[in-house]
Amino acid sequence: MAPIITMNSIRKRFGAFEALRGIDVEVAEGEVVCIIGPSGSGKSTLIRCINLLETYDEGRIVVDGIEVRPGKALRAVRREVGMVFQSFNLFPHLTVLRNVMLAPMRVRGIAAPQAEIRARELLRRVGISEQAEKYPAQLSGGQQQRVAIARALAMEPKVLLFDEPTSALDPEMVGEVLDVMRSLARTGVTMIVVTHEMGFARQVGDRVLFMDGGMVVESGTPQQIFDTPRAERTRAFLKAILQH
Repeated sequence: MAPIITMNSIRKRFGAFEALRGIDVEVAEGEVVCIIGPSGSGKSTLIRCINLLETYDEGRIVVDGIEVRPGKALRAVRREVGMVFQSFNLFPHLTVLRNVMLAPMRVRGIAAPQAEIRARELLRRVGISEQAEKYPAQLSGGQQQRVAIARALAMEPKVLLFDEPTSALDPEMVGEVLDVMRSLARTGVTMIVVTHEMGFARQVGDRVLFMDGGMVVESGTPQQIFDTPRAERTRAFLKAILQH
């Protein structure tokens, strides 16, 4: 089978700074790929290029057979790729229920009654069905992030991108979001997760990419990356992280 995502020779510059330096990555359908690495290594920039939230300067990205570029093709890609941000990005003036209903109605043309049934089902799935009529400001950070996950799922995407989804949460709320993500991984949806949660990457990832300096330094199974990393830079990073 062809990979659902192919990235070839991706380069991205911010002025003189080269954030991505020739990235080559393929992701299989149903695969859970966790991207780890120090801050500033290009992890978030890379996944934001997949749906063109960041415009890459060189290379080629193909998602489910569609090349990612501005125009009609990009709209098709964004219908298939859901994204969960670290800062939730919910609409504060809409209830939780309306936040989840909005995109299917606007983008996919789904009628309100059907969108509501689906939204309530998804809120139940992420464990916050009782919060449907509240507004985002009335929820905890962990609850808001679970709404954001339900909103992404409402579009029935083929790929879910997570950009450090727990980094803005209080420590006691991290677990509830990771639990939802674990249950999603078991459903077979393709997931790319930028994360600082090493335990999650080890337990849930099918593959782990270690990035540093805008490059993929090492790629392998969680067991290989965490237990027998080949690159000295990977070993140094994990030693520093896992000592804390």
